[in-house]
Order: sequence, then C-alpha cells, then structure tokens
Amino acid sequence: MLDDNLKAQLGAYLERVTQPFEIVASLSDSESSRDTLELLQTIAGLRSDKITLRTDGQDARKPSFTLQRAGTATQLRFAGLPLGHEFTSLVLALLWTGGHPPKIEQPVIDQIKALDRDLDFEVYMSLTCHNCPDVVQALSLMAILNPRIKTTVIEGGTFQKEVEEREVMAVPMVYQGGQVFGSGRMTIEEILAKVDTGAADRQASELSAKAPYDVLIVGGGPAGAAAAVYSARKGIRTGVAAERFGGQVNDTLAIENYISVLETDGPKFALGLEAHARAYDVDIMNLQRAEAIVPAAEPGGLIEVKLANGASLKGKTVIISTGARWRNVNVPGEQEYRNKGVAYCPHCDGPLFKGKRTAVIGGGNSGVEAAIDLAGIVAHVTLIEFADQLKADAVLVKKLQSLPNVTIHTNAQTTEITGEGGKVNGLKYKDRATGEEHLVPLEGVFVQIGLVPNTEWLKGTVELSRFGEIIVDAKGATNVPGVFAAGDATTVPYKQIVIAAGDGAKAALSAFDHLIRHG
Repeated sequence: MLDDNLKAQLGAYLERVTQPFEIVASLSDSESSRDTLELLQTIAGLRSDKITLRTDGQDARKPSFTLQRAGTATQLRFAGLPLGHEFTSLVLALLWTGGHPPKIEQPVIDQIKALDRDLDFEVYMSLTCHNCPDVVQALSLMAILNPRIKTTVIEGGTFQKEVEEREVMAVPMVYQGGQVFGSGRMTIEEILAKVDTGAADRQASELSAKAPYDVLIVGGGPAGAAAAVYSARKGIRTGVAAERFGGQVNDTLAIENYISVLETDGPKFALGLEAHARAYDVDIMNLQRAEAIVPAAEPGGLIEVKLANGASLKGKTVIISTGARWRNVNVPGEQEYRNKGVAYCPHCDGPLFKGKRTAVIGGGNSGVEAAIDLAGIVAHVTLIEFADQLKADAVLVKKLQSLPNVTIHTNAQTTEITGEGGKVNGLKYKDRATGEEHLVPLEGVFVQIGLVPNTEWLKGTVELSRFGEIIVDAKGATNVPGVFAAGDATTVPYKQIVIAAGDGAKAALSAFDHLIRHG
C-alpha cells in the first residue's frame, strides 16, 4: 500500500503524536476493505505505543474508520481510502487526534471550540480533486476540536452508488444535517462564517476600527501577494483584503511555467504566496469582498474601501488586484444544472463522470487540456469551439486529435444545456456555417471559455475598458489619484501568474513613489 520511502516519512510525522488514540475500522470482505486494513495496520505499526487499531466497527459504510482520542468524544470518520490528494488530510487528522497542534491562528481555534450547536457534516471528495483537501482538513479539524461536531469524509469512487443516489456531480460537496451545505473549495474561515451567525458583525466592527494603511491592497492573488511583499519591504503599513488568498491560483492544478519553479500545484503555490506576505507582517484580512471604493476627498487624503459585511477600510494608497473568475457560457440550462452536470474544474469533478459522456466548451489551451484529461476517464468527450479552428497550442491539438474517444466540433455555437430529473442529459449547438441545430446526448458539460474580471464593484469610480478591465498606465496607475491596479483585472495583456506577480510589484513601487511625492 505504501512504499518504504512513504512509510519512513509517515513514521517521522507520527513521532509527533503525544496522546494515545484508537482507530476503529468497519470492514467487509471487499478488496477496498482489505486495502484499508493494510493501510491502517501500517499506520498502527509505525507508532504502536500511541495508536491502537480495532476492527470491530459496525458502521454501515464499509470500509470506513474513526479516529478516537482516549477520553474524548471525537466524531471523525473516513469512508473509503483517503489516498491521492487526501493522504495529507489523513496524516494531519492523525497528528491532530494525537495531540499535535494545528497550524492555524488561535482565534480560529477558539471560535471552533465555542460553537454551541450540534453539526453533522458529510463531505464527498475524489482522490484527484485538488480543491477537496482544504475542505476535508477544515471539517476534520472542527470535529477533532469540538465534540458537538461530527464529520464523515466520503471517497466518492468507493461509494459510487451513494454518490449517484444523492446526485453528487461536483466535489467537494458538503452536507450538514442531510442538507446541502456548500460545494467547491471552502476555507475553514468560510465554513465558520456560515455556521457562526454572529461572526460577520463582530468582524465588521473589528475591521472598521483598524488604522489607515499606507498601502491597502484589495485582492490576494499573485498580483496582490507581490504588491504586499514589495510594499511591506519598504517598511510601510500594508494590508490585504481578499475574498480568498491565492485567488484563481487555488483552482489551478499544475504550474510548470513560473520561472525557477520547475513544477508545483495551485494550492501549494497559493500557500506560499500567503506565507511570504505573512513573513513581512502584512495585515491579511481574508473572506473580505469589496463593494465600493470612495476616492480621497482632497489631494493626499484617505481612500476608502467599503466591504460587503458593512466594514470600511482606509488607505493613503490602494492597489486593486481582484483578478478574474471563470466566464459563463450564458445559455439556458447552465445555471439550472450547475453542479448537476455543469462543471468548471475537470481535475476535481472528472472522476465523477467515469464511463459517462461529457462535453467541453472551449478550444483554447484550458479547454483542450480538459478534453485530453477527461478522455482518459470518461466514455466520450465532445469538444465545442465557437471559432472555425482550435486556439490551443499545436502540441495540445495534435494530442487531442489522436484520441479515439474525442469528437471535435469547430465553428459551433452552444445554444442550450438540457436536462431531466434535475441533472444534465444533453447539449445543443448550432453549426455556424449551415445554421443546422444538433443535440449531443451526454451527462456532463465542462465550461472552459476564459475569464471575466472581478471589477463590477468599481463601475462609476475607476475607469474600465469595454471588457470590464481596469485601465492602467505603464506604472499601474488608474484614473483615480492614489489608486493603482495589477493582475488579471487590468488591461495588461496575457493573463499569466508570472505577469500578474510582476505587475503587483510594479504597482507597489508606484504606490510607494506616490506616497513619497504626495506625503
């Protein structure tokens, strides 16, 4: 199950376990149960003085196992094998159950422990989903810290029948008390904000009381992180208000073109961005969505940024780096069947369509890469491209054309995503050359048609292009004095991580220059 190198690494981690606990397994005679038993025996054998394995569990889901610290009422269960992207989640759960402290801020720990209601979470994940570990780890920690919280982590591939019955067509998918709680990547702070109803008001009051910043950055992607580091290194008061630090990078699987980093993945890169900013004592305010910006009333005055929770932040200068989001195809059925067959992350949700028919809308690099990945999992992929030829790199197009279970339609306009019984059953497109309508029967549609800038909140204050991008000059300055912008939200061409980071650094230097010249 685990090679010698991985066993050695796991053994080193388990040395940090300080408190004894039990693993209680519920098993059957299936192959997956045998694999689970082998893994659990390995874990218990690596630290037999602290970890005890029992195999007399009676849970209906088999294979599954609980982690139970002696003298506590912990309610954390893993159903299926947490390997792949979830192996780290298992290791962390073992360490936390064994008394090793989590690396999160103490106020978050206190907030979890203070929750005074019973919560019963079920989270469905896939082993190839790079968004799932954050959710799994957050809910696991909540169950370990608070006995009133129960968390069950379910590997969808092992419990396929259950997934189909509950019509889970996107992961991570979280249920609370049997009802849908949320889907997609969520941080522990986001989850707490949904279950702790008084948290938003408390936080808004705390944020509004903060002193003005020399540089206030709105957005925490590569541009925002670079701006934060460059600003803080100047020794000036720097703050970042972001919906989620890392931005779109969190939804990127492989990063292989960031110079000096041969290969990494999006979530890991995002963690590095935040760690670098925190190393310079940047005041990071996560889960904050900006709703308006108020220019300074007079030269050298303070610029105000109003947040969705009612809070207000002020800065002598502001750098906007709110990035972009996936563009919708905007046809009937897209919103109705979102997460019911309509998806945007093939790496996360592709395994849920194993053996089924899917379509990819978009013939750029992201669309063609998605079709190639899906072709190795699903029964058939139909790629729909509006233009008369694919726009992806030639090497990707050649690879796609070589696959036997892929059909390519160019010069094709998607007109509708159809469904029945609450889930997708087809896609309609029009041949733009002949005007003929076609229906493709299928079970899943992946939308990959580019990005739209997150700038709606700036209309009427900061000048935008006809595409909604912030218009900036060579130094990243906008039309509003003291307000700069960087990254995918701007008119700067080529939306790449390395370009966004460079723009963020440039905007920070421009903001510093503005402070020097205008006091």
